[in-house]
Amino acid sequence: MTEHYVTTMAQLEAMYAQPMETSLLKELDHIGPHYRALIESSPFVALATVGPEGLDCSPRGDAAGFVRIHDERTLLIPDRRGNNRIDSLRNIVRDPRVALLFLIPGVSETMRINGRAALSTDPELLESFRVDGKAPRCVIVVTVERAYFQCAKAIVRSKLWDPATQVDRKTLPTPGTILAGLTNGAMGGPEHDRTAPDRLKATIY
Repeated sequence: MTEHYVTTMAQLEAMYAQPMETSLLKELDHIGPHYRALIESSPFVALATVGPEGLDCSPRGDAAGFVRIHDERTLLIPDRRGNNRIDSLRNIVRDPRVALLFLIPGVSETMRINGRAALSTDPELLESFRVDGKAPRCVIVVTVERAYFQCAKAIVRSKLWDPATQVDRKTLPTPGTILAGLTNGAMGGPEHDRTAPDRLKATIY
């Protein structure tokens, strides 16, 4: 199989035609009004970062518009409560390069941002993101370098928003089952799954 790996730019570029004109025209170095509408309608973004240990891609979600547009070149993302691995945050401190992919339920186009990020603990900024009485520990400040929307092909092919393709959760291993398997029963199990709804409710913000 390895003899068929593509290992040079010349090989790669020979496989594909020139980029479609629209794929280049749609790229901006800022958030225009149409891109603002897409970002403000999104309740979910995947955050990609890079650090000395490698890459990380982390899901971020909240009410639509939770990624705040400070100005046409600056986005603000509250770091809501999580598992405290802080992989993305560790990466940002050491390498500011980030990429964002926004999804909008029911919409086939996605929104992409490439730029650089920093972490802010400005008290007023943190307070402005308070939800249910809880403020984030920090806010990710993203300076936009490239902004463009992605065409619908991937979402259409995947049928991501088609209710008929939704997977019955009962057909897949539960978090408790996965943890039990990974720890030889030392963690997880049915009790982990039984208490999950209350735990989620208590720690979501």
